[in-house]
Amino acid sequence: MPVKIDADLPAAKFLERENIFFMTKERALSQEIRPLKIAILNLMPDKTATETQLLRLIGNTPLQAEIVLIRTATYESKHTDEEYLKSFYMTFDEAVARHLKFDGLIITGAPVEKMEFTSVAYWDELNRIMTWAQSNVYSSMYICWAAQAAMYGLYGIKKYPLEEKMFGVFEHNVYDRTNPLVRGFNDVFHAPHSRYTFVRREDVEKTDALTVLADSDEAGLYLVASKDLRHVFVFGHGEYDVNTLDDEYRRDRGRGLKTKRPKHYYRNGKPFMSWRAHESLLISNWLNYCVYQITPYDLKELR
Repeated sequence: MPVKIDADLPAAKFLERENIFFMTKERALSQEIRPLKIAILNLMPDKTATETQLLRLIGNTPLQAEIVLIRTATYESKHTDEEYLKSFYMTFDEAVARHLKFDGLIITGAPVEKMEFTSVAYWDELNRIMTWAQSNVYSSMYICWAAQAAMYGLYGIKKYPLEEKMFGVFEHNVYDRTNPLVRGFNDVFHAPHSRYTFVRREDVEKTDALTVLADSDEAGLYLVASKDLRHVFVFGHGEYDVNTLDDEYRRDRGRGLKTKRPKHYYRNGKPFMSWRAHESLLISNWLNYCVYQITPYDLKELR
């Protein structure tokens, strides 16, 4: 899916270096097709790294997608220059003012999971975004902390603290192979986790609207979806680069934290990538089966 992005976006040079196809807005306008409109609400501190990770995955599928980067207005980022945000992002309020609707929405994780949801500075705004998405977005994907936040905000399902950080790359089992989100998956696949809290599988299974699609005996839930495929919850970080966990480990130790080495991650002492293929397939399946195949051609018809 050639992603339609601003040619000046810093992530563009990383995608070009990796031979990931992207399309400038000028080139996209010359094609007589409607691109999927995908919004990314980026809550991560390192905006460029997260943009690159997600755009790499979206750009590896065969349809055109127009990407709109969104940020919250109720929290001022301490890690990203304000001019950068003004150049490449719009606030949620700006999206509402423009009456924008989207085929898909991705909400990233955020380094706030030790906090109670209601103590997060932008919690009220995030709730407004999730409510707005019910009638302005066809299918939403929530990653890591956002998956826990959406579980709580949409279904009242709580998160619980872990005794120590769930950190590493873990084996996951696939369930309900009739669900298109896991079409083509192996029986067992790998995916990274990096979090201090978790959602109980039994709480999810009590909610009739939800289906557990993949979990790990060691790490717990990984993939859950609503039965109408309008909500997809990914409790790990399949978008991570090969060195991301190692960088987090070194950062944590540098801050004096007692974080243990990420499990099942290093091979011969070096970070080893074992999850990229399945994460690419997950994003491709979501865009194809949950968005492209069933979203209305005219987004004004979204309800």
